[in-house]
This record gives sequence, C-alpha cells and structure tokens, in this order.
Amino acid sequence: MQLQGKIALVLGGAKGIGKGIGFALAGAGATVVLTHFDWPEEAARMQEELGALGGDHLALKVDLRDPTAIEELFATIQTRYGGLHILINNIERGGMPVVHGPYTPEQWELEMATTLRAKWWVMRSALPLLQESPEAAVVTLSSIAGIVGRLGPAGLIFNDGYSAANRAVSSFTETWAREGAPTIRVNELMLGFFETRHGEHTRGWGLLSAEQRAAITEHVLLKRTGKIEEIVAAVFFLLQDATYMTGSVLRMDGGYVLGGEKIPPMPDGVE
Repeated sequence: MQLQGKIALVLGGAKGIGKGIGFALAGAGATVVLTHFDWPEEAARMQEELGALGGDHLALKVDLRDPTAIEELFATIQTRYGGLHILINNIERGGMPVVHGPYTPEQWELEMATTLRAKWWVMRSALPLLQESPEAAVVTLSSIAGIVGRLGPAGLIFNDGYSAANRAVSSFTETWAREGAPTIRVNELMLGFFETRHGEHTRGWGLLSAEQRAAITEHVLLKRTGKIEEIVAAVFFLLQDATYMTGSVLRMDGGYVLGGEKIPPMPDGVE
C-alpha cells in the first residue's frame, strides 16, 4: 500500500504512540484524523502541531466508549473525506495494579468499555467505509498482557481486566480479517513494555522501585524497553509491505514473553 494520498484514522492521538504514528503517516503523505479524549494539555499541543503541518488533517475529541459518538466520528470522515483507507485501532485504558490497587466494579467496567468494547464498536463502524476502498488496512494495537497476565515482574503493571481484554482482542483480529477479506488487511501489533505505554513516562513506571523496574527489563531478552519509533516502523511494515498478511498477530516485546528462563547447557548424555 502506498501511503501518499490515503485517509488514515488514528485513535488515541493526543500523545505518545498514537501521536507518533499519526504524525509519521502525515509525513508520509497521508491525511490523518487523530482522536483524543483525555489529556487536555497534550491534546491542545497536538492540535497546534497538526495545524502547523498544513493539509486537511483533523483532530477530534471523541469518547470512544460511546457507540453513538463513534457513529458520528465516521459520519464526519465520510462527509469530509469521502472514504477511509487506514485504521489504527489504538484505544485502551491500561489500569495498573501499582496505580489503582485492588479491582472495584467501576474499574472493571472501565477496562472492558475502553480496552475491549471500544475497539469492537470502532471496527463495526469502520468496516463499511473501509470496504468502499479497493485497498485498505487495519492495525490494532494490543498488549502482551493477554499472554502474560498478572504474573511475575509484569504483575504490578498488568491487571486482570486489561489482560483478559487483550486476550479477547486477538480473537477479534481473526474475525475482522475474515470480515474484511479480500480488500481489507487486518493485523494486530502486540506490544510489550514501551516508553509511554507501561514503561518510561507513565505514572505506573514512576511508582515502581528501581529494583522492580530492573526486574522487568531483566525479563526482556533485549534488556530494555521499546521506543515509539520502533512501533512506528512496525506499523509502516504492516501497512506498506505486509501485503500478503492478514489476521496475524505480530508480537513486539523485546522478548519479554520468552524471558525469565535460562536454557541449560547440553548434557553429555549416557551413550
């Protein structure tokens, strides 16, 4: 897929990963729509920077937990641009045990509404618009919490609801790939610990002790957290180059899932 001239919707665009992906797509020639809801100061800064790029880019405040607001978002895109080619389904809540403590019914509901259901409602409204294009692509961002759960060093960061929601997202990825075929490629980028997501520049990371942070990075085979530009590069691969890939989960975690266990030396054997 060539990005020049495409219309791209990027959720969670106020800061961090969503903003990084959105501005990279704009730099590659796409027209981008960035949504935001929380983080008013960061959202205002993003809108100012987006306006400075020129072009017909758009930033919208949308509560993606509300199906009616989602329908209005896609109606706006249809009216203003006449179509949609790219969806970056990057909406989650990511409550952390180290921040929020024991679960309450309200915490559980917020996790499901944001990390799980919002993604589903967005894709439900996006699909008809994407199907109007001869070539379209969706990248859903998820987390290795769906594999790891509240276990080991990550157990202070990944809560039960967030983990359960992310495991369900991979099921959605396969369903959406079937629904979108053959013109829409739908793939999932499953993230580990990154700056602005579970790593540096998050409230939870700052609440961990030096020993707790070291336990997480020691569990990562590459012994570090990831960077936003590495996520952007993976997203661009899925959009531009992975033309025969759909319904796939690309895990990008520096080897966290494989960490924690050592391979023993090969024994001499008895024969």
